Amino acid sequence: MNQLTAPTSNESFDISKQGMPVTIITGFLGSGKTTLLNQILKNKQDLKVAVLVNEFGDINIDSQLLISVDQDMVELTNGCICCTINDNLVDAVYRVLEREDRIDYLVIETTGVADPLPIVLTFLGTELRDLTNLDSILTVVDAETFDEEHFHSEAALKQITYGDIILLNKTDLVTPQKLEEVENFIHNVKNGAKILRTTHGEVALPLILGVGLTPTDEYTANDAETHEDKHHHHDHDHEHHHHDHDHDHHHHHKHHSHHLENDGFVSISFQSDRPFDAHKFEKFITEEMPQEVFRSKGILWFSDSELRHIFQLSGSRYSLHTDEWQTPPKNQAVFIGRKLDISQIYSKLNECLVELNNVKQLPGFVNS
Repeated sequence: MNQLTAPTSNESFDISKQGMPVTIITGFLGSGKTTLLNQILKNKQDLKVAVLVNEFGDINIDSQLLISVDQDMVELTNGCICCTINDNLVDAVYRVLEREDRIDYLVIETTGVADPLPIVLTFLGTELRDLTNLDSILTVVDAETFDEEHFHSEAALKQITYGDIILLNKTDLVTPQKLEEVENFIHNVKNGAKILRTTHGEVALPLILGVGLTPTDEYTANDAETHEDKHHHHDHDHEHHHHDHDHDHHHHHKHHSHHLENDGFVSISFQSDRPFDAHKFEKFITEEMPQEVFRSKGILWFSDSELRHIFQLSGSRYSLHTDEWQTPPKNQAVFIGRKLDISQIYSKLNECLVELNNVKQLPGFVNS
């Protein structure tokens, strides 16, 4: 079902004339973008797929959760991709284009609070226009949590508006009635939306790669001038904010952008070389986590385990999966929500840590 083969020599010539195909994966917080990206990498077979990942926060969790892509991944700096596109995105794409090994596809995963439009205009309004071919914008929607409340987020609305394919994910978690309601809602936002139902981001790659669905002429002919003006103003507002962090606490609440200000999003990044007490952390997640936290993910170290724990939270649902540590253990977690009390969350997380003088006796401790 997932048959997708590398181009023949003739196809290769055609692609080189048209430019490197680019697929943008977008979608609201916790919708399943990284899961979809992993499915693409898992099923790419002989294709060489380059990946750009980007996160809203100071810790790149997603890059640690991707299946191994060796040197095919170029990681953008932290922050919302639509707010750091300028030279950063262009330079990253050039690094992919300049690789000795031919790349068949470039896939970009945006943050959950990204507006896809400035990213589109970066490809269509810069020199990348002649070197790349914008193939499709894939918008992942969480069928379980999606509702009208999401449209309090300007970003969530724009992700559907500009999506060429809407991947309605997590369909196994909802009733047929809920699926129909969400699909009707999407069609009201975008008339004629192309919707694919998915579970765990599983979709046949020929349905989403090499589909040529992005109406580039519409962007360049009708909207480019207006959007470019907004785009340049938008970028100017952020230029000097990317390093404006509290280095003691590693939070990213001073990240300014129009849609982020409108939505009130805050990203809190937490790191510690001390492990969590598993019971205290579970209590924090189940009983003390503010309702305003929409999304959390992390690589966690618990005092009673020698394994690495991969933590995912979306809405009220969370999961923990284990594997082996490949690095000295530490805690790294990101919490994303709206109008969060940063100091309160830091205080609660610190209370979950095991006392420092007990650390060297712990099973997971690696003496560096």
